[in-house]
Amino acid sequence: MNFSRLTIATTIVVAVASVSLFAGRTLVFAAQGPEAQAAQAQTAPPPPHEMPAPTNLKVLPRNLTGPQVHEIMEKWEGELGTGCKTCHAVDPKNIGPNGKPRLNFADDSKEEKQTARKMFKMVEDINTSYISKIDSSGAPVTCGTCHRGHLGPEPFVPAPEKEHDHAH
Repeated sequence: MNFSRLTIATTIVVAVASVSLFAGRTLVFAAQGPEAQAAQAQTAPPPPHEMPAPTNLKVLPRNLTGPQVHEIMEKWEGELGTGCKTCHAVDPKNIGPNGKPRLNFADDSKEEKQTARKMFKMVEDINTSYISKIDSSGAPVTCGTCHRGHLGPEPFVPAPEKEHDHAH
C-alpha cells in the first residue's frame, strides 16, 4: 500500500515538474526573437518515432491507440526486465532508417508473445475475480508483483528458521 502511494506521489511530482518546465520553456521560447526561435528549432531533438495504430490486439482492448499500447508495453518491459525483441519478431524485409530490421509487432510466431497474452489474462482474472473482492486489498496485481524486473519470476526462498523462546 505504501508503494502505491509512493508511486502516485512520484508520478504527481514528475507531472507537475514536467508541466512547470514545459511552461517555462514555452514562455522563454515565445519571448525570443525569430532568429533565436529558428536556432532553437534546429537544435531541438527529433520527434519520437511514430507509433501506428495496433493491428493485432487479442487481449488488450482493440480501441487502444499506438501511443497507448506503447505505454503499456514500456511498463511491461520494466516490470519484466526485458525488451521488445523478447516477444516481437524481427522482420528482416523491413529495414529502418538506421539500417537495422524493424520489429513486426503484429506477428504471432514467438511463443513468448503467446505466454505474455496468457499471463495478461491471468493477471486480469486475479484482479477481477479476487483482488477486487477484498476490502482494502491495496494495489492491483501487475506483472511486476511476481516478476520484479526479471523475465522469469524469482523463486521464493523462505527465511531461515529462527529459534523461538516459546513452544508451538
